[in-house]
Amino acid sequence: MKMYREEAREIPVAAQVDVLVLGAGPAGFSAAVCAARQGANTLLVEQGGDVGGIATSGLMSHWTGTTQGGFYEEILDRSADCRGGKDLGFNGSERNIINPERLKTVMLQMLEEAGAHLRLYTFASGVVMEGSRLRGVIVESKSGRQLIEAKIVIDCTGDGDIAAKTGAAYTKGREGDGAMQPVSIMFKVGGVDYSRAIFPGGFEEEIEIPGKGGVQALGKKKLPFPAGHVLLYRSTLPGVVTCNMTNCIGIDGTSADDLTHATLICRSQIEPITAFLRENVPGYEACYVVSSASLIGVRETRHFKGLATITEQDILSARVFDDWAVTKACFNFDVHNMTGNGLDATGSQKNFTQTKGYTIPYGCLVPEKIDGLLLAGRDISGTHLAHANYRVMPICANMGQAAGIAAALCVEHNIQPRALDVALLQKELIAQGVTP
Repeated sequence: MKMYREEAREIPVAAQVDVLVLGAGPAGFSAAVCAARQGANTLLVEQGGDVGGIATSGLMSHWTGTTQGGFYEEILDRSADCRGGKDLGFNGSERNIINPERLKTVMLQMLEEAGAHLRLYTFASGVVMEGSRLRGVIVESKSGRQLIEAKIVIDCTGDGDIAAKTGAAYTKGREGDGAMQPVSIMFKVGGVDYSRAIFPGGFEEEIEIPGKGGVQALGKKKLPFPAGHVLLYRSTLPGVVTCNMTNCIGIDGTSADDLTHATLICRSQIEPITAFLRENVPGYEACYVVSSASLIGVRETRHFKGLATITEQDILSARVFDDWAVTKACFNFDVHNMTGNGLDATGSQKNFTQTKGYTIPYGCLVPEKIDGLLLAGRDISGTHLAHANYRVMPICANMGQAAGIAAALCVEHNIQPRALDVALLQKELIAQGVTP
């Protein structure tokens, strides 16, 4: 590769803060609010123009799983768009359905109430290190190239972009071959007759269509590969349904070229999918596209090496760690097929029987060898299969809560995250209603 040597230059220090949070998805938003509530001078940096990440810009349909407690519950309480008391939702509650426009505004309100600072349209591009300690993050925006100095940085970028630049150890994808889950672009269709419509919510939900067979089999037969599964979710708007049906395999979500390719593939599938719904699925005969996500859904990239690593065995045994930081996390092994569509052979949805929930240890949020840095979201330390469970938004939000409080405690006591007495973190979490 041809190289160009950039000349050294001075850049301004845009801010000096206690806690810098990178990425405003469910994990980053939660981390910023919770750190600010602890009294830390907190700045949340987001490369897009909205907070919420995949929950808003990604048009996610609902908060999935049966996770209980933590900051996640407060998000639901504040943002739920329940109209008429009808049970249109998931897990017996309409409040699990996401109205992304309402959620964007509620999140901004919560950040402001907490006293957290926010900077949108800003991309974190580099790091300033002092030995193995992260001292600051270089950002790029319309305001130019700048440095933000911070006592503690929380990487909630999903891919761990800044954590990777510090030299923190990580692996990508599945152990053995590095394969990563496919990516998708969510979209919404209007004009759906709810009185007749079907809403298959899982890969294994095979609803019979009169005269045509099962809807999943029909999708595999008629939709353009690697699309093929049929996942349709109610929304808070009359006649509008959220579709999780585009699919692109073989993508590395840390590659701009791959993300561009995936966007072209997924967008090329939207019209054929809509035509398939009109022609084959009851209630969708007059449906049409009303909106699509501006953020592609990347499910898996980097898994960082932490002081602890959560495994699938920990989840299956409903393990309660002594140093728990996240509790009552509950989902399944939601592994999307890495060679096609539907559920991967390694995944488990209907056959996943562990419904007690599990905990995530604090050490999963702490990089093994880098100081001044915490992780929250799908980039924490865990195995590929465990990640397929904890990567979902409710669990990520509660990771953000733990990381935000931990960062504020580290600032208060002038210590590094690896030196934090987890009992102090747990005391604060318990005071906020989090129990193992």
